[in-house]
Amino acid sequence: MRVLVEGSGGSAGWPQPGCRCASCLRQAAAGNARKRSTIVVDGRLRLGGGGAGGGGAGGGGAGGADTGIGGAGGADTRYGAGVGGAGAGGYRVLRLGDLGGPGDGGWDVTAPDGGRLLYPGGPGARPAPPEGTAPYDVAFLDLLGDPAQLGWLRARGLISAGTVTAVAYADHRVPSEAELARRCGFWRVRQAGDGEAIDPARSVLKDRDLPAGTRRVLVLGGARSGKSERAELRLAGEPEVTYVATGIRGTDDPDWAVRIAAHRARRPAWWRTAETTDLAGLLGTVRGALLIDGIGTWLASVLDECGWDPRDGAAREKVAARIAELTGAWRQARGYVVAVSDETGLGVVPATPAGRLFRDELGRLNQALAAESEEAELVVAGRVLPLGE
Repeated sequence: MRVLVEGSGGSAGWPQPGCRCASCLRQAAAGNARKRSTIVVDGRLRLGGGGAGGGGAGGGGAGGADTGIGGAGGADTRYGAGVGGAGAGGYRVLRLGDLGGPGDGGWDVTAPDGGRLLYPGGPGARPAPPEGTAPYDVAFLDLLGDPAQLGWLRARGLISAGTVTAVAYADHRVPSEAELARRCGFWRVRQAGDGEAIDPARSVLKDRDLPAGTRRVLVLGGARSGKSERAELRLAGEPEVTYVATGIRGTDDPDWAVRIAAHRARRPAWWRTAETTDLAGLLGTVRGALLIDGIGTWLASVLDECGWDPRDGAAREKVAARIAELTGAWRQARGYVVAVSDETGLGVVPATPAGRLFRDELGRLNQALAAESEEAELVVAGRVLPLGE
């Protein structure tokens, strides 16, 4: 199976004609352009929104997807919604449902040589192959619409280390090409461009889908900066994630309950949740990836246990021991860990001794974790600033 990417942009390309958003203007100023997402398989089968040309004219599919196979003698076999089976030239094309329920999820294609391909039905589509399906050789996904579908497919073995995975429908839902490249990096997928040819048998990028291994990432930010969303985005492509809620919360605080509910609704339903302050224990034993949200609430819980009085020497020794235990476990972590922490040092000096104690301890802890992290970044107003070594 050989796949030619005719276009890799959104339903109207990227930049989108007439659009004045910052992403489209930035794309145009950089001289970048992506056509509407369309691929051609083996010069015979077209999927996406390409219209006429290549292997055959496209048939109008639901969700903005067109497909067509150029048969022998110039004949053209087209597939509409709900149609599948053996096609011209021995291709097998099946329409898939959407991961979120009813709707057009995309296409499952088997080529005459046995190669298998997955392609979304349009922007926002999340193809849902049936359980027990063999891994795909090539998979295109709209990861700007829902990156968590990648983790879902990996968890079920539908995307494996032998799968070449690429982004389809790249458009102004991401701020820039540079940010798209960053996301492709931590999702471990290909940033396919217009005109690129993909041959799974010769691809040198298949190993991007191997487990991430040891990797520590610290995501810093102020209140409502977008730091938690950024951390969740980083881990969206992982097949196995444990979300660690570190706050000891009371049931009589309605505002806190609303915040927790919003966090839960935003996370993929298949992620595990652990509510604990034993971060050192989890770092040494957990399977898969770990998302800790967050270090600030963990420290507040530790201070609740040990004492907030800066003049209490015994309490300070207990806090120091807990912090040393955490930083030691972070230093020796064997998995992929993303931790969220508050950047508290940019505001006014706290008016109380307890407030100053929290700020100082958290600032020192952030420094210690950042020093032992492969990556660290600061999120401000939803914008991400990578922090160098």
